[in-house]
Amino acid sequence: MDKPRVVLGVSGGIAAYKACELLRRFTESGHDVRVVPTASALHFVGAATWSALSGNPVSTEVWDAVHEVPHVRIGQHADLVVVAPATADMLAKAAHGLADDLLTNTLLTARCPVVFAPAMHTEMWEHPATQENVATLRRRGAVVVEPAVGRLTGVDTGKGRLPDPAEIFEVCRRVLSRGAVEPDLRGRHVVVSAGGTREPLDPVRFLGNRSSGKQGYALARTAAARGARVTLVSANAGLPDPAGVDVVPVGTAVQLREAVLKAAADADAVVMAAAVADFRPAAYAAGKIKKKDGQDPAPIALVRNPDILAEISADRARPGQVIVGFAAETDDVLANGRAKLARKGCDLLVVNEVGERKTFGSEENEAVVLGADGSETPVPHGPKEALADTVWDLVVGRLG
Repeated sequence: MDKPRVVLGVSGGIAAYKACELLRRFTESGHDVRVVPTASALHFVGAATWSALSGNPVSTEVWDAVHEVPHVRIGQHADLVVVAPATADMLAKAAHGLADDLLTNTLLTARCPVVFAPAMHTEMWEHPATQENVATLRRRGAVVVEPAVGRLTGVDTGKGRLPDPAEIFEVCRRVLSRGAVEPDLRGRHVVVSAGGTREPLDPVRFLGNRSSGKQGYALARTAAARGARVTLVSANAGLPDPAGVDVVPVGTAVQLREAVLKAAADADAVVMAAAVADFRPAAYAAGKIKKKDGQDPAPIALVRNPDILAEISADRARPGQVIVGFAAETDDVLANGRAKLARKGCDLLVVNEVGERKTFGSEENEAVVLGADGSETPVPHGPKEALADTVWDLVVGRLG
C-alpha cells in the first residue's frame, strides 16, 4: 500500500528545531514526508537536515523544479498538511490566502486536512489579530491546536510554547485516521475529567484507586483532533499534556468538582471519565499515623464526597449541554449501569467491566455506551481512542 503522504511545513520560529522530532515520528511510523520550510525557517534548521531526515528534496521557492509545478502538486497530492511551528506571520498569511512562497502556495492548493501547531510569544498569541486569524482558519475546517504554557525564548514564560512533538504527532495521527471528514467539534468547548482522585489520610497516605487517566486523555486528544477547544481536568494522571488541550491539575474530589464546575460554565459537553472517590476521611491527621505495638489501628471514619456527575446533570450550566458519565462495574454490568444512568440523570453513560487485569492502566478498553433514550452502543475491545471516537460521535449527535 502507498504510504500516507504528509507535508510538514516549518515556519521561521525558534521552535523549528523541534519539528525534527515530529518528522522522525512520521517517517518511523511509515509516512512519506515532504518538508516545506519557509526561507526564515532555514535560519534555524538547514535544508540538508530536512532532506536527510525525510529522504525527500527540500525547497522554499516556487521556482525550483518548475516543470513539476511544485506549488500546485505538493498540496494536491498530500493526505495531510501540518505546519509546526506555525508563527503569527504564517497564521496571518494562511488566513488571508497569501501565496508568496512554496509553503503558502501548498496551503492554498491542499484539499486534505490541515493542522497548525502555533508557537510564538504570549503577547503575539493573545493579540486580537492573531486570535481572529485562528478563528478564521478553524471556521474553514483547519485544526489549530492551542499552544502549550511554559518556557519561551529567553527568560519569558507563558502560553505560546510549541506542544510536545509526540503530542502533535498524536493529533495528526487522529486527523489522518478520519480522512477528509470535517472537524465536527470545531467551535465547541468540551470538558473532560481524567485520572483518579486521592483523598489524604495524613501527610504520606491517601485513599485512591487504580485509574491511570489514559481513557480521559484519549478523549481529550480525540476531541482536539476533531476541532474542539478542550479543558482537561486531570487528577493525578502523570501523563504528558495532550497537544492543544488546556490541562487543569487537581488532587481530590472536592478540587475536581471546583475545576469541573468552573470549566463547564461555557462548555457544550462534559465527559466525566475520572474515577472520583465516593468517600474521603472525615478527619485529616496532621502527622503521620503511627503503628503502635500490640494495638490494632483505629477505625477510619469516612464521609461522602460530592456527586459531581449528578450535580452537573441536574443543574446544567447552559441549555443543550451534553453530559457523559463513566461507570466501572465488576458484576451485573449493564443492570448496574442502567440503574446508575437513571440515578445520575446524564445523557450517556459509558459502562465497562473492570478488574485487576481489565481496563485500568491498559492501552485498550471495551464498553457499552448507554443512552438516556434507551440506546445501547457496544464498543468492542480495542484502543481507547476508538472508544473515545464513539463517545464523541454520540455527543455530536446530541448537540444542537
